[in-house]
Amino acid sequence: MATRDHRDSRAASAESAFEDETSSGLLATLQRRFLYFPTRGFVAAPAQYGFSHEEVDLRSEDGTGLHGWWLPVAHASRTALFLHGNAGNVSHWLDVAVAFRDVGWNTMLLDYRGYGRSEGTPSEFGTYMDARAAYRYLTMERGIASSTIVVVGRSLGGGIATWLVDHHPCAGLVLEATFTSIADVVATAFPLPGIGRFVKLGYESLSRIGRLSVPLLVVHGRNDDLVPFAHGRALFEAAPEPKRFVELRGGHNDAFTTDRETYVRALREFARSLDA
Repeated sequence: MATRDHRDSRAASAESAFEDETSSGLLATLQRRFLYFPTRGFVAAPAQYGFSHEEVDLRSEDGTGLHGWWLPVAHASRTALFLHGNAGNVSHWLDVAVAFRDVGWNTMLLDYRGYGRSEGTPSEFGTYMDARAAYRYLTMERGIASSTIVVVGRSLGGGIATWLVDHHPCAGLVLEATFTSIADVVATAFPLPGIGRFVKLGYESLSRIGRLSVPLLVVHGRNDDLVPFAHGRALFEAAPEPKRFVELRGGHNDAFTTDRETYVRALREFARSLDA
């Protein structure tokens, strides 16, 4: 573990320098404004969904104060570290925790910097550091074995989850409605020659996923109009075994509710495969 921590420390320094270099300037600032849509106010509370919970206050490695919710389940088999999409805050994602509860998993919901009650302003490497802070909270403060943590990322959170699993051990990875990279999303939306050169934000999941060595579940809505279905398929094809792809009915924002039965069944089957 000391070797891994040393590697992560060097990686943090290098990627922080990369962040400073590539994210400066008006163009990068505008791109961040178009990517991150944080909300401060909460729209729901865990008790409304039948959860007893703990408020979690932690600090990212650069000192940014973060907030999250710990949602335990009696006799849980595993813990889901859920990394949400680019909008809202933890209070918008409690329905996901209900799905994990149905499977028998604890849930850790985290708000990135700038979201909900977390301090700061969102940035690419900042979200990576925030995910690492939540992971270390689970493993070091709660004493949860990494071999029982399933990292789950939806949309933007999938890019963060892929980075986290590339740096830290876990039981498995679930990618939900996830893009291959920000540049690929921009190129799809604006098919102009060379437009990728102007994209300063990465979230390069496709370039990372081939070197991951954990079981993978990819879930994507067939009619996703924001992150094309082809992105989910490309991530799946590039990943090593063991892996599974599940197609949902619906689009980016509604597939996980309109086709909830398929989604929860996929999670249950994935959980059984991890146990096996």
